Amino acid sequence: MALSWVGAVGQGLDLPIIYRTLNLDALRLIHLEKELTLGLIISVAIIAILALSAFIVMRRPNMRLNGAMPTGVLTFAAILFTSGLDVGLIMFPLTEFPIYAREDVYGFTNPLAMSFGAWGFMVWASYFLTTFYFCAIEPHVKFFEIPVIKVIYNIVVIATCAFTGFLFFKYAPDYIPNLSEPLRYLLVAVIVLAAVLSSTNVKFIKWLSVSSSWLFYGLILAVFLAGGIGLSGLWQNLGLMAEYFPNMHRFATPISEYHQFYLYWWMAWSIMIGQFVSRFVGNLKIWQLLATLLILPSLTIALWFAVLYGVYEQGTEIGTGLKLAMVVVGILFVLNSLDSLTRLYTENLNIGVERLGFTKYIALNWGLIFGLVLLYRHTELKIEWVGLVVIALYVIIAALLWRKRARFSKPSTPVEKT
Repeated sequence: MALSWVGAVGQGLDLPIIYRTLNLDALRLIHLEKELTLGLIISVAIIAILALSAFIVMRRPNMRLNGAMPTGVLTFAAILFTSGLDVGLIMFPLTEFPIYAREDVYGFTNPLAMSFGAWGFMVWASYFLTTFYFCAIEPHVKFFEIPVIKVIYNIVVIATCAFTGFLFFKYAPDYIPNLSEPLRYLLVAVIVLAAVLSSTNVKFIKWLSVSSSWLFYGLILAVFLAGGIGLSGLWQNLGLMAEYFPNMHRFATPISEYHQFYLYWWMAWSIMIGQFVSRFVGNLKIWQLLATLLILPSLTIALWFAVLYGVYEQGTEIGTGLKLAMVVVGILFVLNSLDSLTRLYTENLNIGVERLGFTKYIALNWGLIFGLVLLYRHTELKIEWVGLVVIALYVIIAALLWRKRARFSKPSTPVEKT
């Protein structure tokens, strides 16, 4: 019921409290409306990506794809895994299991299946679509060479680079005891510098990806042994994780505001990871590319989560040594993500070492990435905004392709090979 000034005073009500309450309610409504809009946008985008991916695989399953620097499947999978993921895979799960167990919105499944749904299987379809595009379509149409698209896209790449560094900055204190604020800034600054140095040599990027993958498997084994869940416990946890598949459709749209953050995060990464890993595709059929993207990273993620869930369930305290090992592998994941993306946008914008020289290249790119890390830290800049820009780029590219659709129906379009 609305209250007039006179009525409110007459009833002895505190007007400042009333107006503060009304303002809070209005803010909540605005926030809810914003989240519903963001949820609708990401839902439509994810469903469209899944539908288009399914159409491509059914239409041309045996068409072979090759990148500019083709590699074997295992090397490709290692580059994909370490470039397409970041430090969140190492640092998030143990903090998220209690949330998924406690909050009612996730009650349709268990915490392990929920974590897997946020990181595994279906979400990798977005990488399939963009990898296919950069292998089979972009070389012919060169839409990403259009100046406006090129600039916007590479701003997205740089912003997402910085977000990876920011995540490490935010969560490092949970794993490094007594890490002071100045040391956090210094550590992230050194990591960014190392990544920019690594980006100067693509061979080193490949070597670092493969090495990081093996170290990650070593970390999985170490946590498995320390957790003491045994093979039977590991198998049981993998069985719990299988509950994801009957509920897979739920993960295509936001389950909660936090899950919505994940979907936008994946969206922000999708185009640039597709462009980067497309160069390493080695004579794979389309269905083989999809299977590689969906299955190989997901198997490793499933094993890691199953081991961590055993630690969580048993309440096992992770020792200092293991925490430091997790930090080391996390840093390597940050390096892998940052160096590959730095290499990507510097090539796209023609600001590589050859043009700028070594010193200017290092100074420029370190300043860009570390400066944006500070922006994420000290402003309201969010990865969801980057994801929205990526969705807009998808819409623009789809519209341009639709205008040129006749070109792709001609016999000159790459044919299938068996």
